[in-house]
Amino acid sequence: MEKQLYDYGMIGLGTMGRNLVYNMCDHGYTVAGFDKELSKLETLEKEKGSYKIFGARDVKEFIDSLKKPRVILLLVPAGQIVDAVIKELKPLISKDDLVMDCGNSHFTDTDRRIEHLAKDNIHFMGVGVSGGESGARYGPSIMPGGAKEAYERVAVMLEAVSAKVNNEPCVTYIGPGSAGHYVKMVHNGIEYALMQLIAETYQLLKEVSGMSNDELHDLFLKWNDGPLQSYLIEITAAIFVQKDDLTQNYLIDMILDSAHQKETGKWMSQNAMDLQVPIPAIDAAVSARDLSAYKNERESTSQKLKGPIAVFTKNKNEFVQWLEQALYFSMITTYSQGISLLHHASEAYKYELKLEEVAKIWRGGCIIRAAVLESIRSALQQEPGLPNLMVNGVMAEKLISSEEGTRRVIRIASENGIPVPVLMASLAYYDGYRKGWLPSNLVQAQRDLFGAHTYQRTDRVGDFHTQWNQNS
Repeated sequence: MEKQLYDYGMIGLGTMGRNLVYNMCDHGYTVAGFDKELSKLETLEKEKGSYKIFGARDVKEFIDSLKKPRVILLLVPAGQIVDAVIKELKPLISKDDLVMDCGNSHFTDTDRRIEHLAKDNIHFMGVGVSGGESGARYGPSIMPGGAKEAYERVAVMLEAVSAKVNNEPCVTYIGPGSAGHYVKMVHNGIEYALMQLIAETYQLLKEVSGMSNDELHDLFLKWNDGPLQSYLIEITAAIFVQKDDLTQNYLIDMILDSAHQKETGKWMSQNAMDLQVPIPAIDAAVSARDLSAYKNERESTSQKLKGPIAVFTKNKNEFVQWLEQALYFSMITTYSQGISLLHHASEAYKYELKLEEVAKIWRGGCIIRAAVLESIRSALQQEPGLPNLMVNGVMAEKLISSEEGTRRVIRIASENGIPVPVLMASLAYYDGYRKGWLPSNLVQAQRDLFGAHTYQRTDRVGDFHTQWNQNS
């Protein structure tokens, strides 16, 4: 009897990998899976039901079970583990086989792996996948990068398993090389900022408006029916009414205020600095997470450094309206910073990104999906070479109409001693980008005085240096 061969292989059978396998099977594909942890293989076998899934007990058995040319998906932790898997696979795979890294690898690692495997005519793709466990199971946003011909081999499958918005799949060919993982990195950086913005809004509502968890739940539900509609607002509403199984208190009140990160936000900040592209909201969000981890120091310092005590606002409804404006304003400036970085990175790395397509596939499945992405997509469709979303007429009008509330909220936060670093960074970015004159002439004068770094003039072309009189 002829041995059955499987359409695709999956290495890494944690919740994400296993759910993506089931998603593929839902669309008629057969899948072989492998994981070095036997318990994960056993879970796959236990849950597979009538799906045509094979759980391999070793790598060779896994490779031998796949149709040629093989397509192997990896959902393993980024870094050395990916390299270790490739090293183990390489002697067993053949010319024209395709390996797809669906984890959050650094884009420079993806470029290195593409070059390494290409020497043996093996294809490698960096594929960003967003949507968490539920997205993997029922439809994520997918950001595949690599050779176009490699993408075309798997395009139908990726379109089938992806999320859909208006019957449009939330997947598209991103670009050559590491383009897919780069776009996923930017997605995650935007996610950092949006989450911190919501957290800052939560603190203001809690400390200035005195809202209970039930009131917060109701407000976020209401916001999710308006301009702020998004996945993150939706899940935040649900969080506020989740009870703790251990104490029967609200779970949110039992969670330690010390957040962690898995580096993608940091990578975005580092790369933006390399490209000299300002993304202050994302930078501030990364720093806010880092600061939160200093829990013991903050507890100690709270007894020594004094500031104003938050006072409940007299007009709660008015303050809530301003907060809604501030959150919307800052969401737009955050997306603008991410799209701006993609614009410049596309030129620097020759990704040839179609930013309208990126906005399109972010509308569904992914963590940063939001109603405003439809307007962003439309703006990028109308003006493909747009250097910054904020100068698009529609987006500019949205910002202008919510600017006043943003300034009022930041003023109230400052007066009450409540830190809102991403709200502040968002407004500073807006103000900095709209100002025709900034005080950088003084910075250039200082640099020239102490280091002879030269400066440029307003009235003629060239680089100039002055022998500064420091005795005046």
